[in-house]
Amino acid sequence: MSFESELSNGNFCIPKCTNCTKIVWPPSEFCDGCYGIVSLLKGNFEGEIIEFSQDSHGYFCMVEFVEKIRIMARKKEQPQIGQIVKISTCGIKDESYFFEII
Repeated sequence: MSFESELSNGNFCIPKCTNCTKIVWPPSEFCDGCYGIVSLLKGNFEGEIIEFSQDSHGYFCMVEFVEKIRIMARKKEQPQIGQIVKISTCGIKDESYFFEII
């Protein structure tokens, strides 16, 4: 399965090259280093909030996962810089990725 098909099913996966073991971000089916095939690591990954801001719908945070993977995610409660979080909900809506963290 592809990153997008997993994400559309609510699963956050980390793409990793099966040849050189590099984490491939942004997601792709092929490694941008050695052009090897990418597999998807599944798990309940933890990330760290490195920045955040607030709008009328709550907070949106820049979250960093393994090897510098960064995503923008929504959080309902007040976040803190350095806080360790996990993705609670993710998917694709209106052709855009979305992530919510706890």
